[in-house]
Amino acid sequence: MLSARQLFLQHQAQTTDFPLLLEVERAEGVFMYGPNGEKYLDLISGIGVSNVGHRHPKVIAAIQDQLDKYLHLMVYGEIVQAPPAQLAHALAQTLPAGLDNVYFVSSGSEAVEGAMKLAKRFTGRTEIIAFDKAYHGSTQGALSLNGAESFKRSFRPLLPDVNHLQHNHHADLERITRRTAAVIIETVQGEAGVRVPSQDYMQALRARCTEVGALLVLDEIQCGFGRTGTFWAFEQFGIVPDILTCAKGMGGGMPIGAFISRQEIMHSFKNDPMLGHITTFGGHPVSCAASLATLKIILEEGLLDQVNAKAERFKQRLAHPAIKGIRNLGLMMAAEMESFDVLKAVIDSAILKGVLTDWFLFCDNSMRLAPPLTITFEEIDLACDIILEAIEGHVRF
Repeated sequence: MLSARQLFLQHQAQTTDFPLLLEVERAEGVFMYGPNGEKYLDLISGIGVSNVGHRHPKVIAAIQDQLDKYLHLMVYGEIVQAPPAQLAHALAQTLPAGLDNVYFVSSGSEAVEGAMKLAKRFTGRTEIIAFDKAYHGSTQGALSLNGAESFKRSFRPLLPDVNHLQHNHHADLERITRRTAAVIIETVQGEAGVRVPSQDYMQALRARCTEVGALLVLDEIQCGFGRTGTFWAFEQFGIVPDILTCAKGMGGGMPIGAFISRQEIMHSFKNDPMLGHITTFGGHPVSCAASLATLKIILEEGLLDQVNAKAERFKQRLAHPAIKGIRNLGLMMAAEMESFDVLKAVIDSAILKGVLTDWFLFCDNSMRLAPPLTITFEEIDLACDIILEAIEGHVRF
């Protein structure tokens, strides 16, 4: 009989020649466990997914409860089902008045695709503006928005009339005009290595979009659901988007995404053509039940209250000459090192010692630190001890 590793390599499509190949048998809280007693402290939450930890008991209970009722019933938006309806209401309660219409999908890329279509349909315009080093997904439309040519050139031609601005650069805002359907920006840039725009820039961007009638789309696929210390990162910038996208951390480990807007905008999908956006699995009742449980955990268990203190603990403990600086908003963090070679040696050593970290797609000299929000201060200390041990063993300074 072939092992799981052999099956993985022979029959599961690969995306690199050097996958991690960690075998995981089970996961709980901030830890993942291998079949031979291996134990890994997860500092990246499955790339921003496990905000409430792996297999949170309340998420598991919500999934099990829904499994006993029904699974998929019908394509999106035709049959009244309690899980998506209740989740949509709960999401609206976390948002400013007016952002009250939720379209559920199955991933972040799908949320971005839906947001792009919605903006074009509502405004009647064609231009979409994104930013240098942006990451919005890997499907054809979302890839067109990405700000790194190295990830796009092999798949051109992509969508026409997509243009890019320099991030956090006021002068470029004049390029947003009355032919712009939407400007899409990550509230905090993720794959660029946690780049936090200034508040005055975000407010100027909001004002420019309002001035010319372009929709402002905030991508909170990585930074939403409590990651930055507020439920939504945009709360810290004094602005409100026209469309909001979310995924990753909203599912408690289950696949789900959404784009959210005002009824006035979302109703554009109802005609010309009817069924202007369709999905088979969007709003899946099990994923929605898990997401509602996740939302309640974040809000009711005080996870937001300790995000900044936990981030400060990381920054204090990781003060080291080999770490040139730490950028962050809450527990969305990037620890910068001298080069990719240095960082890769540290990451590989840390994994062998039981801590899982990673780098960023467009910033390969910075270590990704995005643990479950449930991580304890003791677990932070343990993780930092191992990272520092890895640095001491592999970095000359």
